[in-house]
Amino acid sequence: MRRLFNRLIPKSLRGNAVTIPVVRLSGAIMASGSPMRPALSLATTAGVIEKAFAFPDAPAVAFAINSPGGSPVQSRLIFKRIRDLAAEKNRRVFMFVEDVAASGGYMIALAGDEIIADPSSIVGSIGVVSAGFGFQEMIKKIGVERRVHTAGKNKAILDPFQPERKEDVERLKALQLDIHDTFIGMVKERRGAKLADDPELFTGAFWTGERGLSLGLVDGLGDMRSVLKDRYGPKTKLALITPQRGLFGRKLGILGSIGHGAGAGDLGAALAGNAASGLIEAAEEQALWSRYGL
Repeated sequence: MRRLFNRLIPKSLRGNAVTIPVVRLSGAIMASGSPMRPALSLATTAGVIEKAFAFPDAPAVAFAINSPGGSPVQSRLIFKRIRDLAAEKNRRVFMFVEDVAASGGYMIALAGDEIIADPSSIVGSIGVVSAGFGFQEMIKKIGVERRVHTAGKNKAILDPFQPERKEDVERLKALQLDIHDTFIGMVKERRGAKLADDPELFTGAFWTGERGLSLGLVDGLGDMRSVLKDRYGPKTKLALITPQRGLFGRKLGILGSIGHGAGAGDLGAALAGNAASGLIEAAEEQALWSRYGL
């Protein structure tokens, strides 16, 4: 209603304050999460991103990013959606790094026309990593035999319950190199001549925001409020864009997927399943954060 009212007032009588929509992108980047621990993906962020770019009369959109990375596909999809909308709406994009924008988090940050970090932020980690466990010795000790039947010799590569094979690792390495090349290409395209000639730049190493500035990974140091007020004037206002809520003003929780005819047993199974899934996802996410000492 306030926006409609402002549009009805002649421009000469309006205030000269600029309002910048702000989107928070926080968490590990995964194709799927859980109601208890939603992950960053195109599906979970597209709505708020589009809502921010639809904000009337805004000269720019600001993003606060705090992510240790995750899925390279989802990272690139979010990056592309931001860039597509920036071109379509002719809006400048600011990326403000909080604790960390590393790996996939930095890939998303590349969507910014300017990347601003705190001096103590962690940035970079331009590389690809895969991690897992080998359980073949454990199942031998408890008397379990692993049986796998496939049509196609490579259908069960890197099975954690079978010994690791050299050819499987080589195949994984080839995939990682392809993804790494894509990532490097994005960094060079977006950062261009700003990048320092440093042999460590694309090794997966990471740095503080202050060091990232000298390497050309970020454009400046500071915080969102100060930078935007300096850029657009002291009366600049920030408008946090939040996800659309449901009919009763809240997002659906863990009960949202349980059918109307579900009984106590179904409810218990759903709760237990969500709890187990949440623990696994929490462990995976903590492993990503802990890589950067967080």
